Amino acid sequence: MATFRKRGSSWNVRIQKKGHPVVCRTFDVLADAERWAKGVESDIDRGSAAYLPAAREAEKVTLAEAITRYVQERVPELATSYRVQKRAEAIAARPFAARPLAAIRGKDIADFIRERQGEGVGSQTVIHDLNTISKVYEICRRNWGMVALDNPVKLVDKPSLPVGRVRRLNDDEEKRLLAECDSEFSLIIQFALATAMRRGEIAALTWENVNLQRRTVFLPKTKNGESRTVPLSPDALTVLASLPRAISGRVFPLLRDPDRASKLMARAARRAGLEDLHFQDLRHEATSRLFEETDLDVMEIKGITGHKSMQMLARYAHLRAGRLADRLAGSSRT
Repeated sequence: MATFRKRGSSWNVRIQKKGHPVVCRTFDVLADAERWAKGVESDIDRGSAAYLPAAREAEKVTLAEAITRYVQERVPELATSYRVQKRAEAIAARPFAARPLAAIRGKDIADFIRERQGEGVGSQTVIHDLNTISKVYEICRRNWGMVALDNPVKLVDKPSLPVGRVRRLNDDEEKRLLAECDSEFSLIIQFALATAMRRGEIAALTWENVNLQRRTVFLPKTKNGESRTVPLSPDALTVLASLPRAISGRVFPLLRDPDRASKLMARAARRAGLEDLHFQDLRHEATSRLFEETDLDVMEIKGITGHKSMQMLARYAHLRAGRLADRLAGSSRT
């Protein structure tokens, strides 16, 4: 019932049985083709043909079309919707995305990885791209009825991530940076250092979620999908007290989108002569200062910064070694 034909470096499987539509798939490895064919034949023998219309659908719908639907239906729900939409639309514009979902194989994904690396993007960016493609395939398979669709991203090795980025503000760098910013962006940098908030969280912050009396800001939508309340330090309160109220209700209207913060930061850092300094580094700096300059425990810091796991905060543990040594010597928690 199943026939296998080698075409170049891939294997084409054709399953035909009287009373059922012909189903064809292409695989890079013969063992994968045989495994799939065995499952399909078993379904047919049991009288289950649920996968057949799904297979035809996956052979008609292109990756670009699936991405468009994903952007329309799913992306608006995400906390980082702006960036996810830009990434998804860029992938949809790639030539391979014009092919049907079922026709895209592991080799195509591997070629895409090499293309992105050739364009000079980092491993983390490539992984974000792969995760977006994988997400679209999983939604097609689980939610949009294409139950027989295989996810080609799962067939390839993802690039290895580099060691976590560490860029601190040293000596007089903070002073030099602020000197090259206009007053509005200077306050944004000071607020970032005082709260450890992400750039997207700062850009989206509205006055209705600021409670000066309780000294907190509420973030209803964060990167990890959870809301959180951030306590405000005296420095953060000073920044907020100096700001005018914009008609839009946004606390920092200068940041039309998160990327605006990165662009302004790059210009200011360049003028200040600071190398390899990005806006995201302010979050790392602020978190480091929470470990170095306060006696907050790790769970309290996690609640402030919104890191998803304790493992993500482990890289900061060494910063508190001096304080822990003092505690061992008998000093009390201040």
